[in-house]
Amino acid sequence: MKNKTFFKFFLACTVLSALIGCSSMPEKAEAIKNFDVNRYLGTWYEIARFDYRFEKDLDNAMAQYSLNKDGSVKVVNSGFNFKKNKWVSVDGTAKFRGDKKTAALKVSFFGPFYAGYNVVALEDYKYALVAGKDLDYLWILSREKAIPENIKEQFISKAREIGYDTSKLIWVSQDKISPFEK
Repeated sequence: MKNKTFFKFFLACTVLSALIGCSSMPEKAEAIKNFDVNRYLGTWYEIARFDYRFEKDLDNAMAQYSLNKDGSVKVVNSGFNFKKNKWVSVDGTAKFRGDKKTAALKVSFFGPFYAGYNVVALEDYKYALVAGKDLDYLWILSREKAIPENIKEQFISKAREIGYDTSKLIWVSQDKISPFEK
């Protein structure tokens, strides 16, 4: 009886750990070192992404990052749903998975469920390539609503090295002024 109870407990803990985000970065990806979260804070425009259900039909997408008192990062993602013709926004929290000088975080928009958020390339804190928990999640971000062609090509090349199929990138329109911009 004890063995059966222990097995159920162990199985429940294993499943819960997997759901909370143990799988946090693609195998060939490496989060940048010497990361300064304070320089990363502020507004980032989404230049390109892999489409997934939480951002489906969004253009003019952006993310705003600020520090919470506990050292975690407040995340506000927003965008314009062009099918519903309305602006949408969602708040979340990001936490470092380890050393705060390594850009490997976990982010949650839905309670205790976290997913990987890994900055794998960063140019002068103006342009970022962000890998998700696996090869289904990828973002190219910029402090401006456009990105120089040479940076774009660098990031695409880096993403391919990691294993991403960059032909699946959706290039996000940035032609509106968001009511969420600060």
